[in-house]
Amino acid sequence: MESSNPTLNERTFSAARVGIGQPAMTIQGTVNKTFILLALLVVAATWTWSKTSDPSSAGFVGITFMGSMIVGFILAIVTSFKPVWSPITAPLYAVCEGLLLGILSAYFEMRYPGIVMQAVGLTFAVTFAMLMGYKAGFLQATPALRKGLMIAMGGIMIFYAVVWIASMFGIHPPGFINGGGPLGIAFSLFVVGIAAMSLVLDFDLIESGSREGLEKYMEWYGAFALMVTLIWLYMEILRLLSKINRRN
Repeated sequence: MESSNPTLNERTFSAARVGIGQPAMTIQGTVNKTFILLALLVVAATWTWSKTSDPSSAGFVGITFMGSMIVGFILAIVTSFKPVWSPITAPLYAVCEGLLLGILSAYFEMRYPGIVMQAVGLTFAVTFAMLMGYKAGFLQATPALRKGLMIAMGGIMIFYAVVWIASMFGIHPPGFINGGGPLGIAFSLFVVGIAAMSLVLDFDLIESGSREGLEKYMEWYGAFALMVTLIWLYMEILRLLSKINRRN
């Protein structure tokens, strides 16, 4: 069993299976851990949001932005390779991403008032719709879907990496990446769709993990994996809305 989310895979889950009678991962436990991580993210984001609006804190905001981005990336890698550390690394990751998202969201909000609440609302609406579709059986994590999403997600990640590296050498990215034209909006819609569909695979794998009886710490790991996808989905929706606002 595979997931489009690189933090969830069969090898990780196989290593976490426990014997009969030992505390095991549950869906409710994973949901509870997810809410804890979301709460940490929101608190951290609220703090950096308030700092971003203060001109005297510009230097602090810049350092926090770079620091949280680097530390968050390191924590994500560490958690992916060491799931047993997730009860500690997952909350720290949520705080780092909250610091980062608070700054990014504040800048988007200053340029397009009201865009952040729209992005948050759409993120939760899409997540709820995908969850309901999955629970109703309309959306299923078939092998073909897994393979297609993994290819698409890998392509997007490579494309973003190439654009980022090129920008370091002064090469401007293709106009549709940030542009508000039809091609730019279509690209963002495509990426949002991939991010949304990857939630289905995460739901399926977490449900399977609970059914198979994984160690209790995997609730934190499952919550962390969902956070990775939700943050990606939120950022892509924010980019999409900014492109639409640019056209108005």
